[in-house]
Amino acid sequence: MKRFAFRFFVVLSTLVIVPTGIVTAAPTPSPAPTAAPAESSTEKQFVSSVTSDLQARFATTAQAKAAGYFQYTVEDQTGAISWVNTSHWQSDQTHPSQLWYDAKGRLIGADFSVLQNGPRPARPSLWGVSPSRWLDFSPAHVHFAIKTASGLQYGGVGQKTLGIVGASVSHPTADDIVKAGKTTRWQRLHIAAPASASDVAFVFTFPALWDLQVWLVPNPLGAFAEHNPNVIPTANAKEQD
Repeated sequence: MKRFAFRFFVVLSTLVIVPTGIVTAAPTPSPAPTAAPAESSTEKQFVSSVTSDLQARFATTAQAKAAGYFQYTVEDQTGAISWVNTSHWQSDQTHPSQLWYDAKGRLIGADFSVLQNGPRPARPSLWGVSPSRWLDFSPAHVHFAIKTASGLQYGGVGQKTLGIVGASVSHPTADDIVKAGKTTRWQRLHIAAPASASDVAFVFTFPALWDLQVWLVPNPLGAFAEHNPNVIPTANAKEQD
C-alpha cells in the first residue's frame, strides 16, 4: 500500500476518501518534496538487488497479474497505481506486498511488508536497511472494489464503519460491504453503493504492518523518498494523505 497508512480510493471522476476526509485532484506538492536520508552501503546493495530482480520479473502489469497481484487503487499524487498480492504481507526480498505502476504501465516502485505482532511491535531490522525506513501502517482496515458500468470503483473502510453493521476488519465479506453501503458514512466515499454481493469485485483486509517503500526507477531524492521528481503524475492523479 504505497506510502500511506490509509489509502481509500475511487476511480475516474470520483474522489478519494481517507480517514481525515475527502481529497481532490493532486496539486503540486507543497512544501517541495525533500530528499530521504543518504543510503548506507548495505541499503544501496538492497535497492540495486531488488530493482534488478523486480524489473526483470514484473516490468508489466500482465506479469504482476500472472503472479497474483491485482490493482486496488487509482493513481496517487506521486504518479503511482498500486497493485497488491495479499499472500505477501510478510514479504521477503523477492516477494513485495505491493508493486507500483505509472499510468503507462511502467513499474516504478514497490512496498515490502512485515506484519505487526503484539501491542508494541518493533521496527524491522532486515536486509541491511535501517529500521527508521519502515513506516507504521496501522490499524488494520479493509479495501474493496465495486463493479459499475464505467469500471471498478475502489474504496476502503475501517473498523468503526464495519462495526456499525456488525462486521469486523479481520474477516470482511462482500455482504459486509453491501451492508456498509447502506450507512450514512458510505456517502463520504463518493462511490456507488453495491446492491448485492455480486457487485463487490473484491474485498480484503489490509493488516497492521511495517512498510518499506522503495522506488525502482532512478530518484534524485533517494530510493526511500516520498516523491520522485522523475515520475510525473497525470491529470487524473488523486491526492492521498
